[in-house]
Amino acid sequence: MHDDRTRVHARLRRFVRERLEPAVYSAYEPVAVEHWQVPDEPVPFSRAVAQIYEPTTRNQQWGRAWSSTWFRLSGALPAGWDAANTEIVCDLGFTAEQPGFQVEGLAYRSDGTVIKAVSPRSHHLPCIVDDDGALLLYVEAAANPDVAGTYTFAPTPLGEKATAGPEPLYELGTIAFAARDTTAWELLQDVRVLDGLARRLPEDSTRRGRILHGLDRMLDAIDPDDVAGTAAEARAVLAPLLAAPAHASSHRIIAVGHAHIDSAWLWPVRETVRKVARTFSNVLDLMDRNPEFVFAASSAQQYAWLREHQPELFGRVRERVREGRFVPVGGMWVESDTNMPGGESMIRQFAHGKRFFRAELGVDSEEVWLPDSFGYSAALPQIVRGTGNRWFLTQKMSWNQVNRLPHHTFWWEGIDGTRVFTHLPPADTYNSQLTPDELLHAEHNFQESGAATMSLVPFGWGDGGGGPTREMIAAAERSRDLEGLPRVEIGSPRRFFEEAEAEYPDAPVWSGEMYLELHRGTYTSQARTKRGNRRSEQLLHEAELWATTAAVCAGVPYPADELRRIWERVLLLQFHDILPGSSIAWVHREAERDYAAIASELTAVIERSLTALVGDGDVELVANALPTAVDGVPALGIGAARNSSGEVTWQRAGDGGVAMENGGVRVVVDSRGRIVSLVDAATGREAVAPGGAANRLVIHRDTPTEWDAWDIDDHYRRVATPLDADAPDALEVAASADGTVVVTVRRSVANSRLTQRISLSPGSAAVDLAFDIDWQEGQKLLKLFVDLDVHADDVLAETQFGHVRRATHENTSWDAARFEFCAHRWAYVAEPGYGVAVANDSTYGHDASRTVRQGGGRTTTLGLSLLRAPRFPDPEADRGDHTMRVSIRPGAGIRDAVAEGHRLNLPTRRVTGGRAVDPLFEFDGDGVVAETVKLAEDGSGDVVLRLYESTGGRGTVTVTPRFDTAEWVPTDLLERPVGDRSSVRSLTLTLRPFEIVTLRFSPAPAAPRRRRDVIG
Repeated sequence: MHDDRTRVHARLRRFVRERLEPAVYSAYEPVAVEHWQVPDEPVPFSRAVAQIYEPTTRNQQWGRAWSSTWFRLSGALPAGWDAANTEIVCDLGFTAEQPGFQVEGLAYRSDGTVIKAVSPRSHHLPCIVDDDGALLLYVEAAANPDVAGTYTFAPTPLGEKATAGPEPLYELGTIAFAARDTTAWELLQDVRVLDGLARRLPEDSTRRGRILHGLDRMLDAIDPDDVAGTAAEARAVLAPLLAAPAHASSHRIIAVGHAHIDSAWLWPVRETVRKVARTFSNVLDLMDRNPEFVFAASSAQQYAWLREHQPELFGRVRERVREGRFVPVGGMWVESDTNMPGGESMIRQFAHGKRFFRAELGVDSEEVWLPDSFGYSAALPQIVRGTGNRWFLTQKMSWNQVNRLPHHTFWWEGIDGTRVFTHLPPADTYNSQLTPDELLHAEHNFQESGAATMSLVPFGWGDGGGGPTREMIAAAERSRDLEGLPRVEIGSPRRFFEEAEAEYPDAPVWSGEMYLELHRGTYTSQARTKRGNRRSEQLLHEAELWATTAAVCAGVPYPADELRRIWERVLLLQFHDILPGSSIAWVHREAERDYAAIASELTAVIERSLTALVGDGDVELVANALPTAVDGVPALGIGAARNSSGEVTWQRAGDGGVAMENGGVRVVVDSRGRIVSLVDAATGREAVAPGGAANRLVIHRDTPTEWDAWDIDDHYRRVATPLDADAPDALEVAASADGTVVVTVRRSVANSRLTQRISLSPGSAAVDLAFDIDWQEGQKLLKLFVDLDVHADDVLAETQFGHVRRATHENTSWDAARFEFCAHRWAYVAEPGYGVAVANDSTYGHDASRTVRQGGGRTTTLGLSLLRAPRFPDPEADRGDHTMRVSIRPGAGIRDAVAEGHRLNLPTRRVTGGRAVDPLFEFDGDGVVAETVKLAEDGSGDVVLRLYESTGGRGTVTVTPRFDTAEWVPTDLLERPVGDRSSVRSLTLTLRPFEIVTLRFSPAPAAPRRRRDVIG
């Protein structure tokens, strides 16, 4: 019997390859092809159509990397052919089956309206001819190189136009009229489903035997020399097999048409603009032909690109959105990384995304759609619910290397206790083709089986776009109610979530972050991109604060449009292959350029606002954007500059090192440039572990098994080269004008140069480390280790609006897998009664470990991953100059850690003017942080204040506006009222641990300006 079944499969395979697939197109007639090579960057249709086109030869070589060529197709429908059963086959030279990673094309009618895209899995175009049978179409072909190749991760020059080379990449294939045999095509779809099902069923399955018997009979019934004439008879043989219904207890699958389009990755942003048009046009074409087809697409940015560059196509999308068949999902500006963006950035991802969807498409999506981001912050559930969402979807957790998440449908609980109903599609892919293999994997893999009956499967070519194909829709139709398979229905994400939540309201709970046990290198790769993000977030904080203060106190118009535009650029750059550093060189070069422009624009906004606030004068003032007072200047206010009290003394140590102290902190740097002692006067306790250092620099070999820019594998720890084993090139000490003492340590490191400045300022509670690095290494990881004499089982690491605990041990496989983790501005290492805060201004990758010392005692080591040098997809990643800062504060509490993170990232500004300016708000309470002050997005002039509890405990704060207000109201994170309005002047709030609170204040009419003269 086994031999008979093997024979049937072999017979069928050859028949499909040699007879059935060729029979789908029964005849070809060539069309005339001409071309115009675009000189540089892509051009619109209106420009392309006006060019002079040259004849194109058969099998012509064309397309240097990243270039565009327009092809003009013309001809006459062959005599006797029916246009309805004729297609234009357009093979641009496709090199593989996967769309989105090679040449792609978009076809236009002669009037400039978009038809659809062509790609390896969808290379057909409708036969659009005039009344005389004449054809005239244009195809914009993008010669995108296959940067990924076979994922060998070898360095490639293809990621940048300047290095990709001039050689043509593609050779034109068949471009012709093609007579399509619909019956043969339908038979092919029947065969693919039944054959795929038979291959997955058990060897001794009755159903499998019947399918193979039926396929064998079908092969007998069809004439291989007359497939067209006998295909209908062959289909009739298979019809009973396809009509056999699924079992009553079969798993249910809601299949959602989808096309994950990375907003940049192995192609630049400008190419994604075109990928969106190609994919969406394919979707619209399928909708025209399949009334039940539903498609979901995320990322407001991508719809915005379509509106700007393809308004006619955007209008067609909008019509399908109104029908409920084209479904905007996610509610975010892009599918961002969720580990590294700051808290306010995560809110704005939803605020800007949802605003666009409401204004332009008339929808308010409630399902967060993040199938491919690299892990999910524990702060997300509160942000998700606070921005008006009900559900969360991801698939990426199926990529875990070690541990399997124990649920597919569950309630996800965040750090503040908020829960969101969550689903991980058990198909383990967001690019399903709806094959029997994938559908059965989803059914058998579903961990809630028994308690729940349904799951979701996103289907369609993705990552590089492409989307669903007609073959996938045919597979869905045949799998709707088919014995041996789960039941499949095409539907929307909302339909799935509403039914799943109603069926399974008591789903289990997963508490805390969803840490992806993979791609840990994304916390560090492309350090300049990460620094640009951190700096942009802080500048936006300042710009909104001072522009709001200037609007309320000085009547200066609020730059709402400018800030919105900048925010949306920053949000785009937080996409999960840009901020993580996993894109080609072109993408990161543009990101660095954009960050420089963003910094310049925001600095101008800040300076304009401050100038209007302080007025004319020659008094030196300090603008303090911190949520805490600094040197007598109130939080969020502007006051007179004061010289720091005290001084820093220093002396050379006997070994050639330096000892310095300021009355609060004593620092000893040895002759090798290592901080070997760090003592705060308040406790008198030594923070540095015996034999360790607080600034130990180590280079590790960094050769991940695969996924270069993405991964740091745990074997990196086995090969380590300390940089401070020998004396540095130079160790110098000097005092700056403000009394700060700086020890400068210079080192030569293989091909690189590293300068470290160890600074202690008057009155400071922390020692500051600044690094200037000319990094010229390859596949190396530079780590900074802080060895602390602290007995800690875990460390606290800042995340959005709070922190999470990171184990220093490897008790479980879950602990061991988190050997590299993300922290924002600070990490905190503590035992009862004593702690040390370590802050940074641009570093995200961290690790924490512990060792037991001989003779007793435990050393807890916090590691910061400063730089990497992966080879793929950008072979020059991280090469060049870098500047980064770290601070270490001994004897710190958790509130000190929060404050230290703010201090290092939000330096005060010195301005000259004639008056100080009171802050808009006065705060009385501890642990509650004023995160954001801005004007409301609706243009009402209301002032929005966002607060959060920062320590993980209950927080009480009294908020008093310093400007005249008519009333205030609590709102959600989208600034929509969620409580009663009040006119009480001061309000006292009690926040639960890590709770975010947003308040909206309406200024009183003709509110007086609150400024005051500087005294002295």
